[in-house]
Amino acid sequence: MGVRKREMAERIKEEKKQIAFAKLNNCPTSPRKMRLVADLVRGEKVERALHILRFNPKEASRRLEKLLLSAIANWQAKNEDASIEDADLFVKEIRVDGGSMLKRLRPAPQGRAHRIRKRSNHVTIVVAAKNNTQS
Repeated sequence: MGVRKREMAERIKEEKKQIAFAKLNNCPTSPRKMRLVADLVRGEKVERALHILRFNPKEASRRLEKLLLSAIANWQAKNEDASIEDADLFVKEIRVDGGSMLKRLRPAPQGRAHRIRKRSNHVTIVVAAKNNTQS
């Protein structure tokens, strides 16, 4: 039983080496706007995703481009012996979650006030190598 557990642990360790992630917390953009851009690059190859983000006019694409470059650098740090071109990296997962909300008041007619919710989000990008993964 111990040998089998060791083999499983080694296989899981190898699988973890093939993926890398990067997180962006408390990004001051609404999650809805960020998801519009995130949906464009989900599942794409890394080179194509970088081109999509580079030429997209939305502000969220600049932030996602930096985050994707960070995830690629994290993958390179894990796999120093492998090259990016041979690994065939792709965006395995990109997740946009709601972050903290700043609540402000805006004056409204007749002495009332409207609440303004300034939203933020958390983004997580996972890149994986296609040549060794089964997905």
